Amino acid sequence: MQNIKLIIELTRLNKPIGFMLLFWPCLWGLTLSYDFDLTLDVFIFYGLLFISGSVLMRSAGCIVNDICDKNFDKLVERTKNRPIASGKISIRLAIIYAAILCIIAFLVLINFNKFTILMALISMPFAFTYPLMKRFTHWPQLFLGITFNYGLVLAWISIKNDISLIPIMFYLGAIFWTLGYDTIYGYQDIKDDEIIGVKSTSIKFKNNPKKFILICYLTFIAALILIGVLMKFNLFYFLFLIIPILQLIFSQIYKLNVNDPLNCLAKFKSNNFLGLIIFVNLLIGKII
Repeated sequence: MQNIKLIIELTRLNKPIGFMLLFWPCLWGLTLSYDFDLTLDVFIFYGLLFISGSVLMRSAGCIVNDICDKNFDKLVERTKNRPIASGKISIRLAIIYAAILCIIAFLVLINFNKFTILMALISMPFAFTYPLMKRFTHWPQLFLGITFNYGLVLAWISIKNDISLIPIMFYLGAIFWTLGYDTIYGYQDIKDDEIIGVKSTSIKFKNNPKKFILICYLTFIAALILIGVLMKFNLFYFLFLIIPILQLIFSQIYKLNVNDPLNCLAKFKSNNFLGLIIFVNLLIGKII
């Protein structure tokens, strides 16, 4: 039982917010591209594949992140007790776990068409080099956004077997969503990060965080509006957009206190609910 608990902590399965933030863009892309006049069997099947892939790849990514950040994690109050940083799991064993997860993820991936498989494999370097970015640039959150929202494009390709302007524009907008919420997340550790020399957008924009986050979220909102126009969605889609807009601007930014780690964590986690709201919005646009 102790070993199982360590594996759960290592892969963050006890913190589902991570793989859900990876899954929502996949579901958005799937919803955007799917013809709901057809049977729902394919939609449900691909949805299950994407949630499985999200859990597996996020878990593997967490292991790689913890291996790369072992020495940093020891110095940060929030992360010092992680299994690798605390020495409870060896790096050798962690690599084995990550390899097993990647193999299972590949077995999930081969259920898609060849174009989707190719595009997914192309994204792998981004997924596993992200943990290193905080050493070299103040923009690791940008690299996370590029990686975390790539499933939106993959989901579109899995249905359409081609690429177009619509998923690309949505993908670019979603990158700014991640840039915003992960900047909020970074304020939990900003004091420790500044001491140990880790870089982030949280540090870069610490003097005016709300302005930067607002710009990110307004860009994301503009993408949602543009997608509605390009897809020729009905009026209900645009009316219901007021809900995610209020959630982003009022609930997350207006109520944000970057000096309170618990407040930052709560605002970060609220993006899981936002993902659901946008999924519902897309359904409204496609079905009503």
